[in-house]
Amino acid sequence: MTPLVDPAIANPETVLGALDFAGVAVFAATGALAAARQKHDLVTFAFFGAITGVGGGTLRDLLIGAPVFWVQDWRYIAVCLAASLAVWLVGARPWRFRALLWLDAFGLAAYGVMGAAKASAFGIAPLICIVMGALTACFGGVVRDLLAGEPSILLRREITVSAALVAATVFVVARVAGLDLWPAAFVGASLGFALRAGALVWGWSLPAFPGTVTR
Repeated sequence: MTPLVDPAIANPETVLGALDFAGVAVFAATGALAAARQKHDLVTFAFFGAITGVGGGTLRDLLIGAPVFWVQDWRYIAVCLAASLAVWLVGARPWRFRALLWLDAFGLAAYGVMGAAKASAFGIAPLICIVMGALTACFGGVVRDLLAGEPSILLRREITVSAALVAATVFVVARVAGLDLWPAAFVGASLGFALRAGALVWGWSLPAFPGTVTR
């Protein structure tokens, strides 16, 4: 299978490196904000930030047979720790939990694209690249919610995972259709973010299962 991006994407200095670090930082901040809601200490802030920031990418790398990215480059953990410290220093501001939702929206879109792109760089089939994009974007949040005792994003009817799927799907389809890397990444991430933003602003959600379940 011919990859849709150059395998050098595994190096954070290459074309999608900025998006990768931004996604890690944003998800780390959401992890730290979840710790803030539970009034945890600074060490727990750092733990929540790190596991949320790198959780999805770690599982992706293990599944596609890639070197685990943060083990190869210490800067990813440093970014997680810096984001967690920033949330701690901001303190108890009334807008911080609303910020969690918007940061999560950005992270879902950015990491949906990044996860699909990295899977493609390792020769994974396009459909599985889409799956890897969604997994990369969502798994860290699943772990975060589990640790924080919050309802998992997988169990919410509001649009969350769907936004990551849209971002990854649009990116992969655009690349298969021959669109250049950066335009494909921009369009995919933008549409994924717009979908999640619509859920936050207007309450968009997917339809529930119709009828009554009988046993």
